[in-house]
Amino acid sequence: MSSMVYDVIIIGAGAAGLMCAIEAGKRGKKVWLIDHAKKLCEKIRISGGGRCNFTNIHTSPENFLSSNKHFCKYALKAYTPNDFITLIEKHKIAYHEKKLGQLFCDDSAQNIIDMLLAECQAAGVIISKETGVDRIEYEAGIYHLQTTKGFAHAPSLVVATGGLSIPKIGATGFGYDVAKQFNLNIIETRAGLVPLTFTDSLLERCKELSGLSVEAAVSYNKTSFSEGFLFTHRGLSGPSILQISSCWEQGNEITINLVNNVTVETFLKEQKEESSKQDIQNILAKIMPKRLAVSICEEQNLSGRIAEIGHKKLAELAVRINHWKAKPNGTEGYRTAEVTLGGVDTKALDPQTMEVKAQKGLFFIGEVVDVTGHLGGFNFQWAWSSGYVAGQAV
Repeated sequence: MSSMVYDVIIIGAGAAGLMCAIEAGKRGKKVWLIDHAKKLCEKIRISGGGRCNFTNIHTSPENFLSSNKHFCKYALKAYTPNDFITLIEKHKIAYHEKKLGQLFCDDSAQNIIDMLLAECQAAGVIISKETGVDRIEYEAGIYHLQTTKGFAHAPSLVVATGGLSIPKIGATGFGYDVAKQFNLNIIETRAGLVPLTFTDSLLERCKELSGLSVEAAVSYNKTSFSEGFLFTHRGLSGPSILQISSCWEQGNEITINLVNNVTVETFLKEQKEESSKQDIQNILAKIMPKRLAVSICEEQNLSGRIAEIGHKKLAELAVRINHWKAKPNGTEGYRTAEVTLGGVDTKALDPQTMEVKAQKGLFFIGEVVDVTGHLGGFNFQWAWSSGYVAGQAV
């Protein structure tokens, strides 16, 4: 088998790995970027409904979950959303803000992939697909890799292999295995930004309402997200549910406000005075989809004119709508999760370079690290930022 010597070897040609390769290549480093997949950048390709929510203009450390909430600060400041926007505009990629600072390509996520590959080519990066790593050894300041394409050696090794989410596009736990090989702690991993599942009567109700969406506020402990909310045949989904799933802990309830802009108890009192002859289902249909109104009334065993329903029953109905308590039995797991929570413990890494403090020349970047963003472009920004700072240091 052949044997090659590089300045930097990067394992994982996703968002973080590509950014790191570009920056290292621009500094004149001889870079080998490898990936086990046949097709690169699948997570970029499928993101944002195929249009890639590539960053969020409101990015701040508060948008990230980690055992060390301060760890991400340096990288996010070193490479900001505006820096990535400058790169986008350099390549004349049209984009727009959808909502809440989320930026998407006008055309296709393929624009982002083409841009990153073009930047790699301009920086002299060597990219190899369908390249597996069988063994990694470290000796005398050099990393020795046995790969399916031959032996390779470099003083800097970057692990950018992502997390466990969406295994059908090639996600594996390889990065965590490398971390363990070098005695690094792994913060327990679990699926994040993922639909929640239910059992029994609530699941049946979700199935009946499958496809129906509303704007809702979903809360867990002191955290709350107000965005789209979707009933599915498996349970609950939509941006507000995906967001709260990253905070939710097994066995606990979440609180859902199905009409975030209406105090339902006050609304019902007013309606009882003003529209006393109207049916309760039609009253509720003024503030929510009729299907949902009918379902809730059936669940609460309510029917007939609002004038005939007592104040206690109406108060209970208001609580059911504004403060609905629901206990998920779990999540859909990594199969549909957008991200992986947990990962390589940030205590082991230098936040300014992403290098392992106790292992010279070894870097971990992107999703494999215990830094997870909220929904809305934040995880891609972490990939660009962590990849950038590592690319300056390798």
